[in-house]
Amino acid sequence: MAVAAQRPDDPSGSGTVSAPAATVSKDPIGVLSRRADFLRAARARRQGTPGFHLQARRRAPGEADGIRVGFTCSKKVGNAVARNRAKRRLREIARAILPVAGHPGWDYVLIGRAQVTADRPFEALKADLAEALRRIHASKDHASKDLRQDAPQDRSKDLWQDP
Repeated sequence: MAVAAQRPDDPSGSGTVSAPAATVSKDPIGVLSRRADFLRAARARRQGTPGFHLQARRRAPGEADGIRVGFTCSKKVGNAVARNRAKRRLREIARAILPVAGHPGWDYVLIGRAQVTADRPFEALKADLAEALRRIHASKDHASKDLRQDAPQDRSKDLWQDP
């Protein structure tokens, strides 16, 4: 049974506490969780920054709407504590920048860099993401690199089948 938080000094008498309007988003950012989504983003556009690497892919028209983002840090970043700290920082800059500079219908993957992502100033990381998004979306060859309809999506199936 869920219990609502009570506010004793609430003049309305309802006694419940709701989330502030500023924290509620109309279009929440989705999260990439399947390996295939990460691999598709890795085959699309890339942009390096001093604080991290950004991979971006425009989804096909039949796929999900909205912005989706994934985060990854290899063991080169450090032990589990360092990797988790780097991913927390990446999540926070994505939460701040993607609703403003990201494009709906795109998948983004932020990849932490060793000895940089966890230590770089937070404002510099935010500026890195804004600049990387600007460069990715300013490119003229989105369709040729992101939505190659003629190329097979999974070539491993084609290699082992008999004609």
